[in-house]
Amino acid sequence: MNNWDEVRTAFQVARLGTVSGAAEVLGVHHATVIRHIDALEGRLGVKLFQRHARGYTPTEAGRDLLTIAQTADEQFAQLANRIKGQGETVQGELIVTSISGISDLLVPVLAGFQRHWPEVIVRFLTDMRLFRLDYGEAHVAIRAGAAPEEPDNVVQPLVRVKTGLYAARSYVEAHGLPAGEAELAAHRFIAADSEASRAPFYRWLRDRVPETALAFRASEPVAMERALREGAGIGFLSAYKAHGDDGLVEVMAPRAEWDSALWIVTHVDLHRTRKVQAFLSYLKEAAKGWKLCS
Repeated sequence: MNNWDEVRTAFQVARLGTVSGAAEVLGVHHATVIRHIDALEGRLGVKLFQRHARGYTPTEAGRDLLTIAQTADEQFAQLANRIKGQGETVQGELIVTSISGISDLLVPVLAGFQRHWPEVIVRFLTDMRLFRLDYGEAHVAIRAGAAPEEPDNVVQPLVRVKTGLYAARSYVEAHGLPAGEAELAAHRFIAADSEASRAPFYRWLRDRVPETALAFRASEPVAMERALREGAGIGFLSAYKAHGDDGLVEVMAPRAEWDSALWIVTHVDLHRTRKVQAFLSYLKEAAKGWKLCS
């Protein structure tokens, strides 16, 4: 095999299952991904993938090749991380990934850091999937929920985001407010579409109201927040977003059991580099001023 780019492309397609996903990770056009796959299959004389409407699935021959490719890719990634870790300048790309929904907290921090270190190129990535720090997909990850436990990562607490239950004034005028938990089932609620949502407040809500009360469901936090403000139902919102908003009414004050813990995650090979340490210090200092976060 004399073309590692093609093998690496095939590996990313197998890992992510789609051409578009592989193209994003590799930083190439989707046509390049397809060309690499076709060339590799032509050179080997076998089909490596089953094509279908939802994406690409490796064949038996594909799985055999990609097992070896994964080992090689991991070794290259580890080497690249060690080389990157030797840098002592605050410049070049800083890739930060986070859960969706907290951009309003992180973007000002990233912009401020870039003003302080103008030679830094910021890439802020949000996605439903977890970016692989051991693959060099990001320098810093901000994750929510239980403390991450991946090996070779350094995990530090950032803040706990307080969450309350709110309604738009238009909803209150049309439907009133529940007097307590016993009246929740008589109201309309906004919730995550997935029952597997790890957010503690959605688990709390599903334990107390019937499915029919979950009248507006969405997969994106920005859509749920917009639905709340449009009066589609009662919904959960980070307290810092609701603070001082006259268009919202607090239905239930934030509870400790609804808090969302945010964690800073870095890979051990990059954790001590000057660029990452400079950003972590800036982030932690900025987080001290975040309202209604502890």
